[in-house]
Amino acid sequence: MKGQLKGIICIVIAAIGFSFMTFFVRLAGDLPTMQKAFFRNAFALIIAVATLLIKREKFVIPKNCRLDIFCRCLFGTTGLIANFYAIDKLDLADSNMLNKLSPFFAILISIPLLKEKPSRLDIVATIVAFIGALFIIRPTGSNMELVPSMIGLYGGFGAGTAYVFVRRAGGKGAKTPVIVICFSLFSCLLTLPFLIFNYIPMSPKQWIIMIMAGLSAAVGQFAITTAYKFAPAKKLSVFDYLQVIFAALWGIIFFKEVPVPLSIVGYIIIMGVAFIRWEKARRSESE
Repeated sequence: MKGQLKGIICIVIAAIGFSFMTFFVRLAGDLPTMQKAFFRNAFALIIAVATLLIKREKFVIPKNCRLDIFCRCLFGTTGLIANFYAIDKLDLADSNMLNKLSPFFAILISIPLLKEKPSRLDIVATIVAFIGALFIIRPTGSNMELVPSMIGLYGGFGAGTAYVFVRRAGGKGAKTPVIVICFSLFSCLLTLPFLIFNYIPMSPKQWIIMIMAGLSAAVGQFAITTAYKFAPAKKLSVFDYLQVIFAALWGIIFFKEVPVPLSIVGYIIIMGVAFIRWEKARRSESE
């Protein structure tokens, strides 16, 4: 129980860190999405390399999981870019919640990639979660936020698919710092051409804000990694949704964003089914 409490504290810290990352990405203002993504990943790359050096581990990519790592990088990077685009175009709470559909996408992608058979609860929870997403996306011809919402939905898909490839690569022997370095380097290389040809000079304030976005993301990444060392994902995953609550608070306080009633209904549905899955997993563990 003591380890679980430490895990919960760490994942709450991670939720705060990631919510501040989205806040700073929005606060940076009218900068190209690719420019924001580059600087966020550049800081992550520096931290990941430093971690590898401190641990004195070798940078080795096992031959049998190179394709898995490449797919993790591809889907993770495109998902991150989509998420950043959604952050700029939607309310912070909406963009965060669409990204938090990633566990449900992971359930679907795990079927062909990991040959995992989802339980009946997983299937029902996934269907209900996507119904909840419709309340946020509101796919009507009059909804001006439809395209950003669909891009934000892809952000959740990219993240969920990336998680599955991380699990598959990890199961084949790939080390976590190596996967992180590959992802961060791939992201920087993919966004670098856009940065070079479409770079917008940043003010000292914007530089500080982007540094804070990178640091906030690093805090979130290290905290969530530490959390899952103290307790399994099934006992912690529901607390990760606190990120949406924190993001909604920052949106209300700093950007005067008040989620529309339909979005709130969507939040309740998605977090509700996430809670039910977590509670079922917790009870199964204790039996």
